[in-house]
Order: sequence, then structure tokens, then C-alpha cells
Amino acid sequence: MSATVWFAPWKPGPAEHTGLGDDPGGAAAVVSVTDFAPHRPWTAIGVNIAGVALRRTWDDVEGAIGLWLWSAPGLLRSRSGSVSVWRDEEALRGFVARHDHVRIMRTYRDRGDLRSTTWHTDRFDKDATQAAARDVIAGWCAQPVS
Repeated sequence: MSATVWFAPWKPGPAEHTGLGDDPGGAAAVVSVTDFAPHRPWTAIGVNIAGVALRRTWDDVEGAIGLWLWSAPGLLRSRSGSVSVWRDEEALRGFVARHDHVRIMRTYRDRGDLRSTTWHTDRFDKDATQAAARDVIAGWCAQPVS
């Protein structure tokens, strides 16, 4: 059985057009996909609120090309996460170390299972990236978590 995965609209970052001319596709990028499966259903509410709050600051995240938040609803184990696209690994590491991100990770680290993966692409294509991320997420959703 495949999971239903819902994506929030694309949120462009300040680096969306950096070095890309008029076409946001074509430049090299780093893609990061995260998945959080809370141990308790009510934890999902706080995680989703925190994700939306981070999304609101996206215009100020240096090196961010763009972001999708995603959700796979479930009665007992809903899941959510992000697909973020970066100019380079340094920009991704800078975001991961930001105080607001660190605070959220510390708050929820023992309240669920977190998975992530990162890959490089020589030519960023929004549609292809979302399709690849959807495949990764569907694979995670098909696997049991502890």
C-alpha cells in the first residue's frame, strides 16, 4: 500500500535564481530530504507548527534555493518532513546549525524517529527533484519505524 504524500507549495529561497539566469533549473544543487515519525500522534502538531515557522523565515536563509514541506497523514503514525534544495553543502550545514533549527531538533529528538538523506544534482530540476523525493518518502513510509 502506498502512502499519500502531500506537499506544501514550493517556497523559493534567496538563492533560487543565483547563477541561474532566468531559468531556476540547470545549476548544481544539494537536495536534503527529512522524515519525522512521532512516537505519539499529538507530537505531530508541534512538529508541523515548528516546520511552518521555519518556512516563514526561508527568505532569510542564505544559500537556500527552495523548500517543500510534506506530510503523510496516518491515524497512528503520521509523518512529515521537508525537501530542501541548497546552493551547496556549506549552506545546508549553516541552516542545520541555526539556533532556531537546533532548538526544534533538541525539543523533538526523543519524541520520534528521524530519517534523512542528501544528494547532489548537477542540474536542478524542480519537477524531477520532487518526484525523486516522493519516491524516497514513499519508501520510508512503507518501512516500519520503531
